Amino acid sequence: MKIPFLDLQKQYTAIKPEIDEAMRDVIADSAFVGGRYVEAFEAGFAQFCNTTHCVGVGNGTDALTIVLKAMGVGPGHEVIVPANSFIATSEAVTTAGAVPVFVDVDPRTYNIDISKIESKITGRTRAIVPVHLYGQPADMDPILEIAGRHGLLVIEDAAQAHGATYKGHRIGSMGDAACFSFYPGKNLGAYGDAGAIVTNDETLARKARMLANHGRIDKYNHEIEGVNSRLDGLQAAILGVKLKHLPEWTAARRRHARRYDELLANANVATPVELPNSEGVYHLYVIRVKASLRDELRAHLQDRQIATGIHYPIALPNLIAYRHRGHTANDFPVSTRTAGEIVSLPMFAELTESELTYVCETVSSFVTRASVVRVNA
Repeated sequence: MKIPFLDLQKQYTAIKPEIDEAMRDVIADSAFVGGRYVEAFEAGFAQFCNTTHCVGVGNGTDALTIVLKAMGVGPGHEVIVPANSFIATSEAVTTAGAVPVFVDVDPRTYNIDISKIESKITGRTRAIVPVHLYGQPADMDPILEIAGRHGLLVIEDAAQAHGATYKGHRIGSMGDAACFSFYPGKNLGAYGDAGAIVTNDETLARKARMLANHGRIDKYNHEIEGVNSRLDGLQAAILGVKLKHLPEWTAARRRHARRYDELLANANVATPVELPNSEGVYHLYVIRVKASLRDELRAHLQDRQIATGIHYPIALPNLIAYRHRGHTANDFPVSTRTAGEIVSLPMFAELTESELTYVCETVSSFVTRASVVRVNA
């Protein structure tokens, strides 16, 4: 049985008439940049996130960079980010002119360790960027409390968490702003690059919209210098169609995650942990195994036509890009250790029961056999 890591063709086939019609409409209207399709999606996504404003932009990384600049974060400032994330989180901080300050992660959730945040705050700190990694909400209450006491901004990196909830609050609605990616593989994915900023701050939304559109609101009326990072009409129309299906896709992902949990309960692997009163959306289903077994397990699964991934194989502070910071692996022990233990299993709404069972049986049989071999060696 061949099981891909993600099957976008299955998703497209299921909603093909809607997608094709939406694309035809945009082309017929020549509404390629801006226009009613972008406006309709922005309004719908803002409502989905329980926010008052949504600004569509070119991609999720731009969303982070633009909102930081719109908040006045730049040279001489520091921004706290988790040590376990995609580089876009820290890269955006640097692109805005500030310095990313890494904080190790919680060994159970892989999100930022709230007990380590305050020790990294200095007089130059301006913001905290909690990442809702793998679609699991970060522990927002203590993050917001810390930020409030220190007068810091909170920007949610929700690139993997479309529709997740924390204590009844939709992810994206709790910080000063939140940034989303609509990269094709996301839970809500475009057919190319796309992103968005959501916020309840009208002034911030206006500034972000200007920055994303060459520093203007009206044509040629440039109040500031900005960049060219606009959500285009085709992507907006596609996202508008998919947004209607996102709740059912999220429910399917959560069912699959529960089934994975059940089938792997005795497999001697660590399965994902949700915070109390929170609901993750399982952009990824990430397990942990002993580092000595990780690569062998992936090869074993690949031999049996099961695709896997590693998100992410190198903790951010350990990347060559940040070598100049002088960090050592021991500075971020949890992120460094887990980077060698994590494996992402296939996860998409269209997974079948037989596919889930096959993946879990293959994982369980390998881990059991490998553990016995090493004990007896």
